[in-house]
Amino acid sequence: MFGSLEGKVALVTGGGQGIGRGIAEVFAKAGAAIAVVSRRGSPRPFLRHFPRAAGGAAELLVADIGSLAACESVVAETVARLGRLDILVHNAGIFPISHIAELPDEELDAVLDVNLKAAFRLSKAALPHMLAAGWGRLLFTSSVTGPRVAMPGFAAYGASKAGLNGFIRTAGLEYAKRNITVNGVEPGFILTPAMDVFGSEEEVDEMRALIPAGRFGHTDDIAYVMLFLASDRAAYITGQTIVVDGGSTLPDNHKALELLA
Repeated sequence: MFGSLEGKVALVTGGGQGIGRGIAEVFAKAGAAIAVVSRRGSPRPFLRHFPRAAGGAAELLVADIGSLAACESVVAETVARLGRLDILVHNAGIFPISHIAELPDEELDAVLDVNLKAAFRLSKAALPHMLAAGWGRLLFTSSVTGPRVAMPGFAAYGASKAGLNGFIRTAGLEYAKRNITVNGVEPGFILTPAMDVFGSEEEVDEMRALIPAGRFGHTDDIAYVMLFLASDRAAYITGQTIVVDGGSTLPDNHKALELLA
């Protein structure tokens, strides 16, 4: 089948809801055993769903990956419970809104710890297992915000995602000869609970009108791109990010968007 992950073990951070949950569900349906990392300790409905999708091989790991110890622990626990680690998907991210002059230093540290430094820490912990197996996938949920566009109040978030793209390129180069690919997806506006930070229902509707595709993305729009990148079909792609935004970053200004109507 397209994008089969039969026999693979995948670790997905931020897998309790939104894009991460969508990725974990699609990977499970493709045959992978799944370790889902979530900050929430509640079993939640997905714990009942995944065993059916992944033949019973699904684990919930409760952790906040903003620390080195937590990153090392979730990788070690994945290997202990599921026997190996083939695919790492670092999807977890935080995005508090603060303008630069009011940005608390502890908030900046938290964003960089979870969004960027965890990419280094998780990869460093996962790589020995992938190198020993002679195969691996390091995958990351980046964003169009930072690498391609900017939003007031999102300087810390944008900087973390721009840095993540730089990490992806360098890591891809370092491990290209070791059969380990490193890639990412840059989502635009995806319909998840996180959309609440952008305002009222009316304000969110105004945002939808500015998307050339005429709709917000769904979690599956990201998950199936991740599935391709995780599969053997993408073996010759590394150090890259794929924009999935319904065309949002194509027009150079709002006037151009009006011309699309």
